[in-house]
Amino acid sequence: MYIPKYFKVTNVDEIWDFVQKNSFGTIVTTEQGKPIATHLPLGLTKKGDDYYITGHMALGNPQWRTFETCEDVLVMFQGPNAYISSSWYSHENVPTWNYQAIHMYGKASILEKDELIEELTGMLEKYEHYRENPVLWDKLSPELLENQLKGIVGFKIKVEEIQAAYKLSQNRNETDYISIIDKLQNEGNLNSKQIAELMEKRLNNRK
Repeated sequence: MYIPKYFKVTNVDEIWDFVQKNSFGTIVTTEQGKPIATHLPLGLTKKGDDYYITGHMALGNPQWRTFETCEDVLVMFQGPNAYISSSWYSHENVPTWNYQAIHMYGKASILEKDELIEELTGMLEKYEHYRENPVLWDKLSPELLENQLKGIVGFKIKVEEIQAAYKLSQNRNETDYISIIDKLQNEGNLNSKQIAELMEKRLNNRK
């Protein structure tokens, strides 16, 4: 991923927090030179000094079979994004786009059954624990669970490389930066509002 120096993020804790909050990712591999991708909710764990991405896909999805032949798997995570009009600047310029994106590379391997159960248990806990009637692993019938396990394949990816870009107008002067925040807040869509909030938070952290 091309990342100009203004937008490069290297703080691993910050990156990991972002991925935890935006964990619906895209897994990219190749098959006979052709890129293929699957969009999935993913789990994220740390063991010692190593970071892992975990998940599962349908047994009928042929992508999992490429894990053995691919030297590297690419996983992409994305946050909010918004169009930035150059009419918001105090000088002539061209429009652009603000966004947050993380690329992670690593080698994938297939989970054993007990590892897959652990991954599924954790995912249900993450997304169900706060609900009024949470659907958790130990509340589901063994027959249903065993049947569902037959139709999926679990995997883990040991993260070997991270590329992170937060393009949030860091290269603009403070007057234009504040103007962009104001205009985004009045755009009337959620993505623009979220980008404005991120920019405002970074501005406050600099003070």
